[in-house]
Amino acid sequence: MNVVMIIPTGIGCSIGGHAGDANPVAKLLGSVCDNLILHPNVVNAADINEMPENAWYVEGGMLDRFLDGEFYLKKPKSNKILLLVNKPVRPETINAVSAARHTIGCDIEIRELELQFDMEGFYNEDGTATGSFCGIESLVEQIKSYEFDAVAMATQIKVKKEIALNYFRTGGVNPWGKIEAIVSRAITDRINKPFAHAPIETDDQEIRYLNEVVDPRIAAEFISTCYIHCVFKGLHKAPRISDETGISVDDIDCLVTPANCLGPPHLSCLNKGIPIIAVADNIPIIKAEMPKEFIIVKNYIEATGLLVAMKAGIEAQYCRAD
Repeated sequence: MNVVMIIPTGIGCSIGGHAGDANPVAKLLGSVCDNLILHPNVVNAADINEMPENAWYVEGGMLDRFLDGEFYLKKPKSNKILLLVNKPVRPETINAVSAARHTIGCDIEIRELELQFDMEGFYNEDGTATGSFCGIESLVEQIKSYEFDAVAMATQIKVKKEIALNYFRTGGVNPWGKIEAIVSRAITDRINKPFAHAPIETDDQEIRYLNEVVDPRIAAEFISTCYIHCVFKGLHKAPRISDETGISVDDIDCLVTPANCLGPPHLSCLNKGIPIIAVADNIPIIKAEMPKEFIIVKNYIEATGLLVAMKAGIEAQYCRAD
């Protein structure tokens, strides 16, 4: 059984909208399926990534294209990872790479960008996150001169101090995640290889070393100095694009999503008749109207039970008294 799990970025989902706080859910869903295909922001949590062994770590834009039927996904034994950083490479980055090499066992090469890549995160008027970036074409041209299987990037994301501190102290929508997703999609579309950006990454000392008790869902960001180990773990065996072999959209049995979300992956699954389970407890700040085809459950425990029934070939109606 092959399941896709998505939690859209930048819209304030109560589970998975912060710092890897959907890892327990991913482990739960992964325990009842053969393969769980998810995107980085579901499990990225600075130095923590607890995705299950059967997880397929797929950049969001690549996942959308996969569900459109453009290509297969094939999981390798290992990827050579190219890490891109703005000049100069920092000692903590070198230490993070060394730690990943000697614990994960992955092959990572660090390269400084010839031209600085700039990113900024901020909010739309409706409270959802967005952002801007500059320098992508020169970045992509530089990438093309290297040999690699996957790309990690650790570059600063500028967020106004008052926005960052307010998020840490009162919660709300993560102001970094959406611009990460936007940039990841733009780069992946150009290189057609796995890509992920390190969460947060800021040079502001007050933010980097804020010594306060924060929302537990954000806490993973406060036990890290480089925020990138989660990306190395995800990219180590991230699936690659394949033209002929691997898993195709025709092999997908179900999509699990927060309720009141509707975007390209949902529409692709609806068009292909793939069942969509919507979790009512996980809602965004901006709610979309759900198509009647969505199967609504209360929480991820119910979603997991429904996946078990699907895997066993049992219609859910025969497991309810009503």
